[in-house]
Amino acid sequence: MLLSGALFALFMMGFWLYCLTDAILTPAPRCRGLTKPAWIAVIAVTFIGGALAWLIMRRPARDAPGPLTTVPRRDPDGSDDEGHLPGHRWTAADDAIMRHPAARAPVAGSQAAPKGPDDDPEFLRALGRDIHGNQQAGGEARPETGEHA
Repeated sequence: MLLSGALFALFMMGFWLYCLTDAILTPAPRCRGLTKPAWIAVIAVTFIGGALAWLIMRRPARDAPGPLTTVPRRDPDGSDDEGHLPGHRWTAADDAIMRHPAARAPVAGSQAAPKGPDDDPEFLRALGRDIHGNQQAGGEARPETGEHA
């Protein structure tokens, strides 16, 4: 009985720590309901209740089927590629946050990227050109197997 209670307490502590870490690493615009500091405070103070509320209120991991994009990286001289993030200097902490899955946002209006090479029509066309080029350059095909000599 004591062991099961200890295991349950350990599980709940891990659950709480996961939710707190997820709330800390989630970018502020992706937080629903409350501001990011308010979510962190609620989770830290109320433990399991706040952690459950965070899981219920946060956005699902797969809320849009489109491809993902990240915030553009700024150059060390302070200029950026497309005029994003004026007055903000990119730091190592920003890099760490952008590696978190919650930091990637779906691109609006774009189609899903191919899942593998066999789903990419351009790859299949290039493969067909390579196969036909090798057949012409490599000699005649064997009639019984279709392989090259």
